[in-house]
Amino acid sequence: MHIEEEDLRALERAVELLAQDTITETLTQLVGTPIDYLMSKLPKGAEKKIYSLVEKSLNKAANAALWSLDNEPNRIASTKTNKFFAALSGAIGGAFGFSALAIELPVSTTIMLRSIADIARSEGFDLDRIDTKLECLAVFSYGGPSEDDDAVNTAYYATRNLTAEIVQDLSKEISNITVKNAASTQTGKWLASLIEKVATRFGIVITEKMAAQAAPVIGALAGATLNTMFTDYYQDMARGHFIVKRLERKYGDELIKAEYIKISDKLTNQNQRKHLNSN
Repeated sequence: MHIEEEDLRALERAVELLAQDTITETLTQLVGTPIDYLMSKLPKGAEKKIYSLVEKSLNKAANAALWSLDNEPNRIASTKTNKFFAALSGAIGGAFGFSALAIELPVSTTIMLRSIADIARSEGFDLDRIDTKLECLAVFSYGGPSEDDDAVNTAYYATRNLTAEIVQDLSKEISNITVKNAASTQTGKWLASLIEKVATRFGIVITEKMAAQAAPVIGALAGATLNTMFTDYYQDMARGHFIVKRLERKYGDELIKAEYIKISDKLTNQNQRKHLNSN
């Protein structure tokens, strides 16, 4: 099967979005200090507390964000509006530091998840379908490190594999039930296993974010900057992911994956040549 030119350009855009620097790399560039060093300066027990808050925040965000958008596939996403509110919540978090995390994190996570769902809808996905909602949550797993991330050209697919089985199993289990007919207790049960998986990776980047905010150069303004950066990043991940998913529906998984790797190889070679020429 031949991939149409317009779809090929869309896939190239998706590869560029999904292959960008990780949150860790971007944070290091922003604060000018290795994140590992900053994380070592966090209060004792902070990581455990953050992971607990991340899981609670994802649960709250799932209930608040994924059920609050109108289901109008292909509607243009309001990415700038979501970034504004994320920056506002980040400014509050930056001003009050770690003590404000329990309040700020559920708010910022909900804003980001709503933005992700908005992008999924703009790519033609049905927000009444539970598999779409699960895929929206899974986007948060694209920010943390993975043992398989060494292979740059397949890192996206390696990360997808972490949540794909859960998404598929849950989608099959409830394939005949729409969200509108689902009880909140049932929804919580369906999402729990996926949220636990996603939280292990999202928790890492939130811990890194808190470590960055603890740096001397960080304040209320930088808290807003970090939240805008995070929202930007996950919007990019969502756009890339749902472009790939849309094209997979049209052409099949295998063809799109093969073309994705081909484009990624080409992009990697181009970047290597640029690096050599700059030296």
